[in-house]
Amino acid sequence: MKITSSTASPAATPAPRLRVRLRHSGPLLALLLLIGFNALITPNFLSMQTLSVNITQVATIAIVAMGMTLVIATGGIDLSVGAVMALAGAIVPLIFLSSAGQDFPLIMTLIAIIAALGVATLCGLFNGMLVSRFGVQPIVATLILFISGRGLAQVLTNGNLQTFDNPMFEYLGAGRLLGAPIQGWLVMLIAAIAVFVVSRTRFGRYLLASGGNPRAAELAGVPVARVRMIAYTLCALLAGLAGMISVAINSASDAARNGQLMELDAIAAAVVGGALLQGGRAPFIGVIIGAAIIQLVRYTLLANGVPDEVALIVKAAIIVAAVYLQSLRGGH
Repeated sequence: MKITSSTASPAATPAPRLRVRLRHSGPLLALLLLIGFNALITPNFLSMQTLSVNITQVATIAIVAMGMTLVIATGGIDLSVGAVMALAGAIVPLIFLSSAGQDFPLIMTLIAIIAALGVATLCGLFNGMLVSRFGVQPIVATLILFISGRGLAQVLTNGNLQTFDNPMFEYLGAGRLLGAPIQGWLVMLIAAIAVFVVSRTRFGRYLLASGGNPRAAELAGVPVARVRMIAYTLCALLAGLAGMISVAINSASDAARNGQLMELDAIAAAVVGGALLQGGRAPFIGVIIGAAIIQLVRYTLLANGVPDEVALIVKAAIIVAAVYLQSLRGGH
């Protein structure tokens, strides 16, 4: 009599499980390797000044990448985040450098911040409307603002560099809380809110369902169009915040350069952090690790005399590697 067993041998499972764990912990291992390499090779890497610089630089990438992750979770993409950064960053100085801004600096600075975030929100609503209501492909829909948003920012500023001295606004870029840059705390706050929303709220379940299987989600009563609209709006809002941080750090607004190529950094950070391009996942902690990797790669190359252009090639290679690892995971 032939005896069969439906239970796999315990000895057959450790190797596959180890490979799965390595794939999922890959970003963290890569970050630790980068830190270890720089600690050994790069001068003054472990100094507080270098740490603060890297936190400041990675914060804008992480903030935009978390917004991008929301969009990617729905199965979309947003190419306009850099242009939204430029637009929001251009609006703020225009308002508080005006004559009214000189007379009422506190009030007009607050109005400037609200106005910039409001414009960024409108940009996200525009993208979301094209994608969710009119069925435009996300790449095409967001390409419109990718092209026109930065142009509008340059028109508003007449193509001029806006420099300013506004301690209240500059705190957003140079302020510290408990000895750490304020941007680092902002990243942690946004990440905590995002993790809670995605894991504990109905919207979070709807978000992942909309990307995982939109047709099944619609049949189950999920308002897919509304969820996508909210995702694109939040993505643009976070991009606007990152644009203001970038301007505050430099005490100047350059519409031609603010947020330039941020699309690449945000997508790379999201994919490296574990977001699936086909949607259905929103690993925000992994995305922050991915943003740190993107920033440290660039810092490592520059600190060791490698031209900045090479960083673009390395970032592209990182994206390819991350997508390849996703294919090995079978999309899980």
